[in-house]
Amino acid sequence: MSEPKPVRNVLYIMCDQLRRDYLSCYGHAHLHTPNIDRLAAAGVRFSRAYTQGTICGPSRMSAYTGRYVSSHQVAWNAVPLPLEELTIGDYLRPHGIRTALVGKTHATPNLEALHRLHIDPDSAQAEPLNEVGFDAYLRHDGIYPDSPLFDDKRESAPYTRYLREQGYGGRNPWHEWANAAQGEDGEILSGWHMRNAGKPARVAEEHSETVYTTDRAIDFISEQAEQPWCLHLSYIKPHWPYIAPAPYHALYGAEHIQAPIQPGQTSDHPVYQAFRQHQESVNFSRDAVRLTVIPTYMGLIKQIDDQLGRLFDFMQSTGRWDDTLIVFTSDHGDFLGDHYLGEKEFLLEPAVGVPLIVRDPRASADISRGTVDARLVETIDALPTFLDALGLPAADHRLEGRSLVPLLHGEQPTWRHYAIAEYDYAFQAPARERLAQPIDRCRMTMVRSERWKYLAYDGFRPQLFDLENDPQEVHDLGSDPAYAEVRETHLGYLFEWLRGLKRRTTISHTEIEVRGQWFRYGEPEAEKVVQIGVW
Repeated sequence: MSEPKPVRNVLYIMCDQLRRDYLSCYGHAHLHTPNIDRLAAAGVRFSRAYTQGTICGPSRMSAYTGRYVSSHQVAWNAVPLPLEELTIGDYLRPHGIRTALVGKTHATPNLEALHRLHIDPDSAQAEPLNEVGFDAYLRHDGIYPDSPLFDDKRESAPYTRYLREQGYGGRNPWHEWANAAQGEDGEILSGWHMRNAGKPARVAEEHSETVYTTDRAIDFISEQAEQPWCLHLSYIKPHWPYIAPAPYHALYGAEHIQAPIQPGQTSDHPVYQAFRQHQESVNFSRDAVRLTVIPTYMGLIKQIDDQLGRLFDFMQSTGRWDDTLIVFTSDHGDFLGDHYLGEKEFLLEPAVGVPLIVRDPRASADISRGTVDARLVETIDALPTFLDALGLPAADHRLEGRSLVPLLHGEQPTWRHYAIAEYDYAFQAPARERLAQPIDRCRMTMVRSERWKYLAYDGFRPQLFDLENDPQEVHDLGSDPAYAEVRETHLGYLFEWLRGLKRRTTISHTEIEVRGQWFRYGEPEAEKVVQIGVW
């Protein structure tokens, strides 16, 4: 059977802080997302996809490098990626594929390494390193705080300039218009305060962040015409501030909210209990907060779906739907009060599970269209999938993810038995200090097998959940003697994973095989290049 012709383009869509169960194709009863559902009907929806880190920076660097957090070392936000780590653009650009960004990456320049190599951080040479390999058609990382520390970044941001061009005034129009409401007396009601989530943002919907980002994506695709491209379309929503423009602020109410996962008896695990004491967790444990914020969270998702409908229609009208691999996902989820937690910094399902939908336009993928695949897949699988679909070398010596193309084409390869995610709470001083943990002993690691989830912690007992019988993770079996063997098995998986991380990254498997033929100790001299062990 002949190999299918490579795809021409890649569209890599990522939302920020989007839970997979807040899409209708993943089962939400009230939040209808017909355009994302359209993509799922035309591709494969993966029901058990996992991010490698439940905070923006680590998750995204795993997506861009195809490597686990322990390998790329970006353990939290604002941690720079080592310069030797290769990213999507490093693999695609040498083959003439423009690799562009519209939206967010959360990338931080590695200034120390640039200075060590005598590279000016503001130079053209440094730009692709600062942008983790992307051609930043539009870098749009989200609202900057009002602090004077961010004045320069805020004023130089393209969206700030865009808002001013549309006539929005003020010191910080990104905050005062796009992320704030207006009170009865004309006062600014900040979107940073969750009490204002139910009010409409002051900005007109056509000038809001999500529409602006979609407009720029369409501009990029139009400009590329028939030239090949990979576009990372990275929306900053539904990440907080939780505030939406009209009419999206008012589409949903308390009656549309899923019942919270808030069991009467919770795990006594020290790390979990420490995170429950965080301000965002205390607030999201209150019904008043959940009932105010979640309808707006849903409205932000609905707006993204509407904008993706615009984009997909444009792609179909221009022929790009027929030659572009499309991947839709998010960087992580959001607890929204489940497990009495806020934010996403814990390795339970609402945070670590992500949507993943992949559409391969080639006829060889027709066999899987509209199906649901329950195999364990990971964020790091995206980059190997791109390389495979584009017909480029696989880089197996460096990439730790696996191509999903065989699954899209109906093949049945031997697949992984567990998924991995990591989180380092050293940066969360409140939890770390409550637990009296040293900075280098704050790691938690998830091993998610077919049935079980095992959470390992530095200095504390593990947690264990039977996801087959307890999908909401309310019964912690981490100290139950009856499950000692299960815990031991998953500890073994953890060690197996650690041993398998790709650390020999500067030489390919092919080159090792070539060199290996030069050193055939004890074999005929004629087959040797290097004369070792000869009598």
